[in-house]
Amino acid sequence: MNQANYVVVGGSRGIGLGIVKRLVVRGASVTVLSRTSDELNFDGVRHVPFDVLNDGVPQDAMPATIDGLAYCPGSINLGPLRGVKADVMLADYQLNVIGAVKCVQAAMAGMKAAQRSSVVMFSTVAVQQGLPMHSVVAASKGALEGLTRTWAAELAPHSRVNCIAPSLTDTPLAERLLSSDEKREAMGKRHPLGRVGTIDDIAAMAEFLLTDASSWVTGQVFGVDGGMSSLRA
Repeated sequence: MNQANYVVVGGSRGIGLGIVKRLVVRGASVTVLSRTSDELNFDGVRHVPFDVLNDGVPQDAMPATIDGLAYCPGSINLGPLRGVKADVMLADYQLNVIGAVKCVQAAMAGMKAAQRSSVVMFSTVAVQQGLPMHSVVAASKGALEGLTRTWAAELAPHSRVNCIAPSLTDTPLAERLLSSDEKREAMGKRHPLGRVGTIDDIAAMAEFLLTDASSWVTGQVFGVDGGMSSLRA
C-alpha cells in the first residue's frame, strides 16, 4: 500500500499541529506550509516556509499526489459593528478566503492524481449561530462555508470538500480569551457540554474527514462546538 500524502497549511501551531500529529501516527507523509517550524520536530513531516498573506504557493514543494489538504490559518478579530474597519475586514478575507483559494488551486493537480482526496476547511460557530462582536470573522468564514459547498460540487467525484465550524477552542490563537481561570470557566459555561474545546477535539474530526473513514461525506459543515450551535442548556 502506498504511503498517504497530506498537506497541512498552517500546521506548525494549534489545530493544524494537532492534525499533523494525528496524520503522522497513521503513518502518513505530511507537508506543512507555514511561517514557523519550531514544533515540527518529529519524523514524517516536511516543512515548507510559507506566508499565506505574502507568498505564492510553492508549486514545486507540493507532493505529486495529495490525499488530503487541511487549510488551518485563522483569525479571531472581535469587536462591535461601530468599530469595524474596512482594512481589517479585507485582511481577514485575504487570510481566510483568498489564502484558501490559492492553496486549493495549487493542490488540485496532486489531488486529482491521487484519484480520491479530501479537503478540510475551518469556519466558526458564529456563522450559523449569530454572535455579537463577530462581524469580521463571521463574514470571512461565512464565505468559506459557501466555497466549501461550491468546491464539493465542482471537484466531485475525485475530491471531497468539507468544513469544520468550532466554537472557542484552547489554542494559541484564543489565549487572550482564556487568559485566566475565571475567563476559562465563564467561557466553558456558555457551552452545553460545560467546557471550551481542545485541539484534539477538532483535530479528531479533521482526521476523520481527511481519510477514507468519511469516504461518502462531502459538502458539509460540521459544528464541533460543545453543542453551542444547536442546544440550549
